Amino acid sequence: MTQDLRGTLASASLKARFSHVATWVFDLDNTLYPAGADLWPKIDNRITVFMSNLFGIDGLSSRALQKYYYRRYGTTLRGLMDEYGVCAEDFLRFVHDIDRSSIETNHTLAAAIAALPGRKLILTNGSRDHALRTAERLGVAALFEDIFDIAAADFTPKPHARTFDMFFDKHGVDPRSSAMFEDIAHNLLVPHERGMTTVLIAPHADNQAAMEEWTTQIERQAHIDFVTDDLTIFLERVAAT
Repeated sequence: MTQDLRGTLASASLKARFSHVATWVFDLDNTLYPAGADLWPKIDNRITVFMSNLFGIDGLSSRALQKYYYRRYGTTLRGLMDEYGVCAEDFLRFVHDIDRSSIETNHTLAAAIAALPGRKLILTNGSRDHALRTAERLGVAALFEDIFDIAAADFTPKPHARTFDMFFDKHGVDPRSSAMFEDIAHNLLVPHERGMTTVLIAPHADNQAAMEEWTTQIERQAHIDFVTDDLTIFLERVAAT
């Protein structure tokens, strides 16, 4: 599925809608690699283990607390930093210590990104090391000018406006001539307000239940310009000659 909120666009129309874009900004997890990959579940589990070790509690209690901090602060890490003074570097080193061997080089995605005219940047709530290692596994790391990670954002996560403003300032990005690709809908609210063209990466259509719920969620969200469940095909159509 590649569509705007009103239905499928022809490739020529899609390309025209992105003709002003000079900077292409991508989230990492569940965006550059699909949500069906096993990386994020591994990270999520490591966060649970970290919290179980930190507080001496069982996994179920740890997971409930983990999600509470995520909802309240934007990331579990931010909650642990603010309430318990947890060292961010120790947390990130632990939770991103995962096996990435399931991620294979995606030559088609790499070609689609390479064909985009202009700058390409990664903006992630994860660590720079995690983003770099994952992008290298995908075979796309060399295509990106830089990675703006959670440390560069002073550990203030998306969707906070300050994070995006720091990103724009550091890299000299004009949001009005930029596009943002992201798998979490509320992380696109500030980019849209700043003038970015926004693309939501949805669950793949073969997961019909997830797609139906996702479609219901986005129908009334005017800050989402486009939605796709296949990033590679979407980019190929945007860059089509």
